[in-house]
Amino acid sequence: MRTAALTQRVALGAFTALALAACTPSDPQPAGPPQVLSGDAVTKAARAALAAAEAEGQHVTVSIVDRAGNERLRLTGDGAGPQSGDSARGKAFTAAAWGKPTSELTDQVSGGGASLRDIPGTVFLGGGVPVIAGSPIAGIGVAGAPSEDLDEEFASAGLEAIEGDLG
Repeated sequence: MRTAALTQRVALGAFTALALAACTPSDPQPAGPPQVLSGDAVTKAARAALAAAEAEGQHVTVSIVDRAGNERLRLTGDGAGPQSGDSARGKAFTAAAWGKPTSELTDQVSGGGASLRDIPGTVFLGGGVPVIAGSPIAGIGVAGAPSEDLDEEFASAGLEAIEGDLG
């Protein structure tokens, strides 16, 4: 009986090794879309968003977060209000978390009772756009302009600046 059990284990181990070898690629796989934004892409996007705002005489803060909501970069324009930093970060986080522009999510937080609005760190105002490379990998948030539409326009300018880098 012991010999049979040992033979089965050896056979199973050999089969598993062969199966794993067949599934393990021996050639390098082609690179897919980036899973994180490079430091250069983060900087490029933030500068483009801030430049778009400044070109229209707006005083904003730009925040870029990674998929987990960690702030990678914050640029605060001259004259931006003190509330704009936290708002920009919240918009960026919200866009990255749901993979949609924050302006598209505002309808999902109305009404009574619990809603997405109850999740800490979220901001459901226009001005946040996701960075998508197959799936959401980051978010760009802008706050401080006199309207959510302008904030989103500037965040979109940041996204447009790096679209060619996303594969």
